[in-house]
Amino acid sequence: MRQSYTVTVTEEPLFSLFNKELRRKTPSVSGSMINSKTSHGLVGLRNLGNTCFMNSILQCLSNTRELRDYCIQNTYRRDLNNRSRANTALMEEFAKLLQAMWTSSSNDPISPSEFKTQIQKYAPRFVGYNQQDAQEFLRFLLDGLHNEVNRVSVRSKAIVEDLDHLPDDEKGRRMWKKYLEREDSRIVDHFVGQLKSSLTCSECGYCSTVFDPFWDLSLPISKKGYGEVSLMDCIRLFTKEDVLDGDEKPTCYRCKTRRKCTKKFTIQKFPKILVLHLKRFSEARIRTSKLTTFVNFPLKDLDLQEFSSENSAHAVYNLYAVSNHSGTTMGGHYTAYCKNPQSAEWYNYNDSRVTPMSSNQIRTSDAYVLFYELSCPSSRI
Repeated sequence: MRQSYTVTVTEEPLFSLFNKELRRKTPSVSGSMINSKTSHGLVGLRNLGNTCFMNSILQCLSNTRELRDYCIQNTYRRDLNNRSRANTALMEEFAKLLQAMWTSSSNDPISPSEFKTQIQKYAPRFVGYNQQDAQEFLRFLLDGLHNEVNRVSVRSKAIVEDLDHLPDDEKGRRMWKKYLEREDSRIVDHFVGQLKSSLTCSECGYCSTVFDPFWDLSLPISKKGYGEVSLMDCIRLFTKEDVLDGDEKPTCYRCKTRRKCTKKFTIQKFPKILVLHLKRFSEARIRTSKLTTFVNFPLKDLDLQEFSSENSAHAVYNLYAVSNHSGTTMGGHYTAYCKNPQSAEWYNYNDSRVTPMSSNQIRTSDAYVLFYELSCPSSRI
């Protein structure tokens, strides 16, 4: 599993022609009806039996422009690890599913049964028809896709180097380079960032740093009475300085003994696609509980500069998809709100049903996983 904190063609591509055709046939949407002749990307997925968690994430990924193009244009085939069909089946079925969702001439829902067969082979925890956690499913799916299109076919043995003598920025670059020597794919290109963890000894003041890749950030939901909280409140809580004392005391590199220390996270490298997981579910001794706190998140211009390790980093994001969980831990349902990358209109994906929605309906207390895209540095769309 990947880490998460609680990683010239001369001919005109097929999808380029598809885009021209799509621009020629601009979708006509009225009320809750979607024109069946122009349903590109607006196709529902059949619920195979408690698979709404899977459908929600699949719709969010289908509306991730770079990933969609990678599949629709068949670019992924160049990267497949073709040692055997078993090593590429998940990526093949995922791409086939997205192609069907984006080239369908009708709005009839599609069955993702063949895809489900492959994801449960890769991750047996998804065998059967029990309700599952959407964020965990996303982690396993991205991990599986990455493994099948990893540009590194033979991973070299990891060599431990002492980089503590280097400046932090150089150390971060070296650690990122070492990561790419083993994990390098189009999935990593878009979804993986780098987190910097700083540990400061309260006795001698020595600060040690560690750099780790992340595929998403799991954010605690800050509690401020009974009112709403902002997404920035949650990110500040995630990155706030923590004191490590008692049994948690780490060993200071300079003192060579366990010391009381402070620990703080910053973001060293911002990913192109930032996945933010709101930690609504908490494990209790008797049963899992769910927080229904309303988290107010921006639809555009989410500026994360204050959490950056480097002052020059561009860190402005725009929202394009949300995976929602309604109900309780005993019985709930997943849906997705996604911004169509062609029309820039928002839609509600509820298993087989796809309906237009207004942007002022997106923020709800059901929001669970947020998908943000890094904006172009020269403009804020």
